Amino acid sequence: MTDNSAAETRTRSRALTEWVAESARLTQPDRIVWCDGSEAERRRLTEEAVAAGVLIPLNQKQRPNSYLHRSNPSDVARTEEVTFICSRTREDAGVTNHWMTPEEAYAKLGALLAGSMAGRTMYVIPYVMGPIGSPFAKVGVEITDSIYVALSMRIMTRMGAAALEMLGASDDFNRGLHGTLDLDPKKRFICHFPQDNTIWSVGSGYGGNALLSKKCFALRIASALGRREGWFAEHMLIVGLQNPAGETRYVAAAFPSACGKTNLAMLMPPAAFKGWKVFTVGDDIAWLRVGRDGGLWAINPEAGYFGVAPGTSMKSNPNAMRSIEHDALFTNVAMTADGDIWWEGMDVPAPDGLSDWRGRPWDKNSGEKAAHPNSRFTAPMTNNPVLSPAAEEPQGVPISAIIFGGRRATTMPLVLESRDWTHGVLMGATMGSETTAAAAGKVGVVRRDPMAMLPFCGYNIGDYLGHWLEMRKQITKPPRIFMVNWFRKSDAGEFLWPGYGENMRVLKWMLDRIHGDAGAHETPVGLVPEPGDLDLEGLEISPEQLRSALAVNTAEWKAEVASAGEFFDQIGPSLPTPLREKHRELAAALDGKAG
Repeated sequence: MTDNSAAETRTRSRALTEWVAESARLTQPDRIVWCDGSEAERRRLTEEAVAAGVLIPLNQKQRPNSYLHRSNPSDVARTEEVTFICSRTREDAGVTNHWMTPEEAYAKLGALLAGSMAGRTMYVIPYVMGPIGSPFAKVGVEITDSIYVALSMRIMTRMGAAALEMLGASDDFNRGLHGTLDLDPKKRFICHFPQDNTIWSVGSGYGGNALLSKKCFALRIASALGRREGWFAEHMLIVGLQNPAGETRYVAAAFPSACGKTNLAMLMPPAAFKGWKVFTVGDDIAWLRVGRDGGLWAINPEAGYFGVAPGTSMKSNPNAMRSIEHDALFTNVAMTADGDIWWEGMDVPAPDGLSDWRGRPWDKNSGEKAAHPNSRFTAPMTNNPVLSPAAEEPQGVPISAIIFGGRRATTMPLVLESRDWTHGVLMGATMGSETTAAAAGKVGVVRRDPMAMLPFCGYNIGDYLGHWLEMRKQITKPPRIFMVNWFRKSDAGEFLWPGYGENMRVLKWMLDRIHGDAGAHETPVGLVPEPGDLDLEGLEISPEQLRSALAVNTAEWKAEVASAGEFFDQIGPSLPTPLREKHRELAAALDGKAG
């Protein structure tokens, strides 16, 4: 049985019609629903999800049109160990990706998907990544048996009729097939087929594993497309910084998950920065292309935010809190007795009568978290009070600076400027960060995460770094490249830099550097501001704290460079020679042997 037959007949793509029919023959759903993205459809699907217990209505007076979803306790984060790049050869995938042959993956997942939607509904979700009408936008279609996914995709993408119209009669679209099965972790696989522009995901209903538009298409598949077509798909926020004169500069910034990307994308300048404004273009993913002016221009392919809830508060990110006041979905947060949401780090005391993320009465003395550490909010970007007027600009926005940053308690200074493009690529390639709860596994371990893309690069990471170097030939006006670390700690374990809105002071220094209006001093590892180079008006920070936050400790950096060299050795022969040479220069500079 097929609902929304009008949507199907509006599809002029024979390839899409045939692929949906083929997927239906494999999975055997009871009915097929073609999603049109309308408000009437949202209401109908929401009612069905509530009736099925998939969504729990929140207090509609406090949080209109907002709902809570509780995922299976075994299904609460990205599962990198069962995420595969199914390229033709192992070398194409590289050593940092799990690899499976396309033939094996299609056979294995095909067997799991066979008949898996019997008794269920198949949702066909056409969507656009990027502003409608943008020459850089791309069409995807996800087939899923999850009503939660269908409703989430309506928030996260430009979903429905506009996608079918953009696709027209073409066969050029990303094919995403997703089946939840019985959520058994032993039957969980997320497989990417770059040569086919295809994704198959089974056994998970969690965001990054199930919303195939997000990390799967917009990063893993798109990064491979970008290499072939000459552009970048990056794990980056895009933010506009407007000075009191009304001039706006845009920066893109790459951080591993749960390291403050959304906070930076929605930053509120400190009170002392009168007349400054910050606008969000995107909070997680950027597609960057070379513009006619020879610079890099970026679009945000997404239409919503899938943010980490714990730690988000009116202090850390007031604009995010305002973005989730209505029309939002929450996953694995705690729920108050009166039907509102709560999580650790909200800066509101835990109320009595709280239900934890599993739906159980929560005891504050139990030692357990009320909200899962990777609990999430999903909200449309139009909810954001500081959404950039250029967010839907078809040509994107010009990027003046690229920022790399991780969560490091030691070694990395508050901010570091590269000397040139290759040095900047080296900084991004060797970036280390302490792991967080956004991915399954141990928390707090430092791992190398090139450009914050280690879990998301859809091909050999060495070739990916080579692509960064190769693209410089096309970029005649390259953005400056910086490294930041908001998380450096003192010997007593206290944060040295206040972070949050105060990070605007570091961003202003970057813009001043680009304009030639701020100083810096040379260190063996790059350019670092003197304390007096930063605008500290209205900030209470001791000179000792600031010096420690900006310090470059030679002994720590020697260990850092040695560790980065071991990571380069793991990458192997695909690592570009210029990066090896730049790494040797850095090691020599730290040894005092540089010319």
